[in-house]
Amino acid sequence: MHWKEHYQSRIIDAEEAARMIKSGDKVAVGHACGSPEILLDAMVARAAELENVEISHMVAMGKAEYCQPQYARSFRHNAIFVGATSRQAVAEGRADYTPRFFVEIPSLFTEGPLCPDVALITVSPPDKQGYVSLGISVDYTKDAARVAKLTIAEVNPNMPRTGGDAYLPVSEIDYFVPTDRPMLEIQPPTIGEVEKAIGSHVASLIKDGDCLQLGIGAIPDAVLTFLGEKNDLGIHSEMISDGVMGLVEAGVVTCRRKNFHPHKIVLTFAMGTAKFYEWLSDNSMIEMYPATFTNDPFVIAQNDNMVSVNSAISVDLMGQVAADAMGTKQFSGVGGQVDFVRGAARSKGGRSIIAMPATAAKGKVSRIVAGLERGQAVTTSRNDVDYIVTEFGVAHLKGRTLRERAEALIGICAPAFREGLREEYRELYGR
Repeated sequence: MHWKEHYQSRIIDAEEAARMIKSGDKVAVGHACGSPEILLDAMVARAAELENVEISHMVAMGKAEYCQPQYARSFRHNAIFVGATSRQAVAEGRADYTPRFFVEIPSLFTEGPLCPDVALITVSPPDKQGYVSLGISVDYTKDAARVAKLTIAEVNPNMPRTGGDAYLPVSEIDYFVPTDRPMLEIQPPTIGEVEKAIGSHVASLIKDGDCLQLGIGAIPDAVLTFLGEKNDLGIHSEMISDGVMGLVEAGVVTCRRKNFHPHKIVLTFAMGTAKFYEWLSDNSMIEMYPATFTNDPFVIAQNDNMVSVNSAISVDLMGQVAADAMGTKQFSGVGGQVDFVRGAARSKGGRSIIAMPATAAKGKVSRIVAGLERGQAVTTSRNDVDYIVTEFGVAHLKGRTLRERAEALIGICAPAFREGLREEYRELYGR
């Protein structure tokens, strides 16, 4: 059968698609701003007819109504990265959290416990050869779509067509639901004085020709604002947003000096504004790949001068980084932090940076602590940590003794907490 015949014969509406989901099914959902919101709305509308449907994905940037208490009998969310719309459900036991390095998340769907009965995804319209693009969400989404017993795609002309390994032939998709809804957007964050100070310190560690991994949020965006004087930066990252677009347009990010995929920005998902999505579409500089490639530390390490920049909730005086939980409460997820910390460590000239404000709760709580809270998970171990940055400076921990680490970290904590941390350090470690 010609691909056009397959495609035309499988076009249905969202309500018909939702009726294909059965009680007890495992449903994989496209990631972040690539979430298929029309299909999810139709599925939730059937809540009274369904029981024990497990819905798995990383962070949800849409409504995630299936996490609401009134749907607890119908749906149970298995979060691989907790976000604002799922945090309360996880905390109250109505949803679960599965810890996993990003590079290994696709295997949860292809050979692990989340192997899906149904995959719900968003794609671009097919091209002349009968291929759709997964656009801004390749990550685990492509792998889940290929192994699911039933794959249903929202086909949206607003989804950017991105290249690399972002394509699926229409023959591998069972049903198509046309829509022209606007893609989910993330607006640039407000950058305050603290973020600017952190951004300046991080930028001081970045050299011309470095290859960067940056996340999303006020601190990564602040870092980008201080890179205007750099030359020929490259990008190999799990994601990018509007800030990178600005640096490309300014001629700062060229990827010219990259020794691995030169002249290309390599990533696995993207989030940003409609303008950013338009810039991504059919942009020959952009290559999207599954997370099994982008986040593999051994792949990352092939980039010389790889610099990873990530954030944290707290760091203790041994250098242990807690980035995904507050005490025993799950706040987010591991994501790609450890993937890139380890990849940068193996890169020729590589560095990894954890950047965070020195305090929380409007200055009342220090993020640099003598010891992590009881039950708080360690994200990046003291054996992996390299640089820690706050608005008060830079602490280089790699290769340093525990005593030297404590001194360096106390030196970049908020001044009001320094003496107290010294006393706690002496009590805990007798030094």
